[in-house]
Amino acid sequence: MLAFKKSPWIIHYDASSCNGCDIETLACLTPIYDAERLGVINTGNPKHADIFMVTGAVNAESRDVIRNIYHQLPEPKVVVAIGSCAASGGIFRECYNVCGGVDTVIPVDVYVAGCAARPEAIIDGVVRAVQLLESKHKSMLEAARGIDRMVYEQAVFADVAELLALQMVTYKSEAEIYGDDSLPALQQTLAEMEADFAQWWFVKAVINGKIVGAIRCRTEGNTGYIRRCIVHPYFRRRGIARRLITEAEKTFSTEVTRFETLTGHKSRRNIAMCEKLGYSIFKTEPFLPTIQWVYLQKERK
Repeated sequence: MLAFKKSPWIIHYDASSCNGCDIETLACLTPIYDAERLGVINTGNPKHADIFMVTGAVNAESRDVIRNIYHQLPEPKVVVAIGSCAASGGIFRECYNVCGGVDTVIPVDVYVAGCAARPEAIIDGVVRAVQLLESKHKSMLEAARGIDRMVYEQAVFADVAELLALQMVTYKSEAEIYGDDSLPALQQTLAEMEADFAQWWFVKAVINGKIVGAIRCRTEGNTGYIRRCIVHPYFRRRGIARRLITEAEKTFSTEVTRFETLTGHKSRRNIAMCEKLGYSIFKTEPFLPTIQWVYLQKERK
């Protein structure tokens, strides 16, 4: 955690500001304020950043970019909304193409007031963000140490938004494997996820009240379909995915005699894990130019 305190890395994005807050943000790096004396590094790569600073109101063009940058930041991460526009849309909030503040797209941890926000306030916001990073890091460590206290249970409708957010974070790594952001799991909307609850039931893995893994199940005839086993990147390689599949199999009625799942042809870890659980490949079929589905099945014992 010492690295976070001594050298927080920041990525800055201008959603659609008047450039007033952008100029003040850049002023923080000048010799007058010299934020680098605090170890602050401004990076252009979200995968290297700890803090996501956003200026300006969110509009139709910047909404997806903000969401994409946010999901690429590693955990733990903190979002700072700089200025009135980033907080609420500011004087532009009634414009036809403005969606509102940053918190209409991603969760915001720190709000820096002002129009434009002063450099002193921005630096103070960064200091507060570092404190939150420490707190989040400690929480994640405690959760990892308490992996034996993981609870596996059926999800309820109120979990939809959290499940969708987890799905988005999880499938980013899959998109990188295939070099394709058009994976169905990354395109799903909240309304579509809500509709899925009428066709599937979900088993979730919960620790300290936070959902860190989930899987969906459906029955058709004597076949139990298991899909989209997702685990938060921070909690991978701890046996959660295997346990989710095992717990999912237990939820099916005794009339189900076989289980079926699928994954992408390049997702070798998923294929190897399923094979260790007794599944075997029985067919493949093309889905997208970059992806082939690999279907695996297992007879119930």
